[in-house]
Amino acid sequence: MKSIITTSATGRLDVMGGIADYSGSLVLQMSIRAQTTVQISPRTDGQLQIYSQEMKEYFSMDVQAIRHFPTYQLLGKFIRLIPNGEWAVYVVACYAVLWREKNISLQGFDIQITSNVPAGKGVSSSAALEVATMRAFGTFFNVHFKNTELAILAQKAENLVVGAPCGLMDQLACCFGKTNHLLPIVCRPDLLQTPILIPENLHFVGLDSGVRHAVSGASYGEVRTAAFMGKKIMGIENDYLCAVSPSVYEQKYARLLPETMKGAAFLQQFGGIDDPISGINPDVNYAIRACTQHPIYENQRVQRFQQIITEIQSQRLAEDLIYQQNQLTQLGELMAESHRSYSACGLGNDRTDALVEMVREAGGELALYGAKITGGGSGGTVCVLAYGNKGKQNARRLLEDYSLKYQEKTLAFFE
Repeated sequence: MKSIITTSATGRLDVMGGIADYSGSLVLQMSIRAQTTVQISPRTDGQLQIYSQEMKEYFSMDVQAIRHFPTYQLLGKFIRLIPNGEWAVYVVACYAVLWREKNISLQGFDIQITSNVPAGKGVSSSAALEVATMRAFGTFFNVHFKNTELAILAQKAENLVVGAPCGLMDQLACCFGKTNHLLPIVCRPDLLQTPILIPENLHFVGLDSGVRHAVSGASYGEVRTAAFMGKKIMGIENDYLCAVSPSVYEQKYARLLPETMKGAAFLQQFGGIDDPISGINPDVNYAIRACTQHPIYENQRVQRFQQIITEIQSQRLAEDLIYQQNQLTQLGELMAESHRSYSACGLGNDRTDALVEMVREAGGELALYGAKITGGGSGGTVCVLAYGNKGKQNARRLLEDYSLKYQEKTLAFFE
């Protein structure tokens, strides 16, 4: 048995798809350079000692405590009561899930986390940590993960122990992403398509808004819940919301959906929803129509986006200048529509809106063609479509201008 195991996972940039993952949409994800590394080595005293290099903080607990909680949820609450448990819970959650689902033994470990995937920026810092942790323990205990099983178990750790209602997109992207490629995932729930080589001179870069994003926040959970409420009103059972095409939605379902509905009224009229990790708050007024139609239209947008990228790859942007400009403009407009739809759901933010507007104003003359909020929204990172070195340089300058305007001193540039 190996004594020291070191594994890593990269963060990801959500190019298109985002929150439509839990409704079964196609999504397009890109690995970024930033990565998280987890190193584990066994101890003989039964203690889990976890150290975060970035935060310079320690977490410690008796590993046998994992046995004492009948549910993942109760274990998560216990971990968060321990000093520094708010960040350590992601690591302990992975160990607990592997113990319960893959029958590994419980023993003490020294665990060191090193990461330059910043938290709260919408580039999957939590999923990168979970995937790297799963890989480390899986290697140590000789666990064989079939197909997408590692990503699924990592999502279970975040959903049930951490308590964040994320879809599977982030874990799949951090697990299977490939440098300089877009990873297409049909989230029903885990159909991986062949990675698409990003065309030469085409760049997707992430601009940090400086506003912290969290999938455990109330607005993300409310939007997810509202989508499943709409699905229940539409009478869709045993299928994904994105199985409904926009034309069928408009013809058959749109008139059924209220613009908003109080949780209490929904519960009285329709009962619960078929999402095991979402809950309906009787006092919340949910934006049902916008949150339900977002994934339906987003799925179509992502399909068109993928089609254009594939066309560009086959042509390598070598044909008529007007034609290639038209393709880039179409990609930018699809990103703009996605961004507007996020805002309609309630996941917009003044600062990410400002970045998107700065890109729009810069336009094709500065080789910047589109921008959109990423991941769970409500802040975080904006994905920008740039062409050539000119576009990348102008994206950096734009972020510098934004930083000066909003007096943000350290903003990340992801690629």
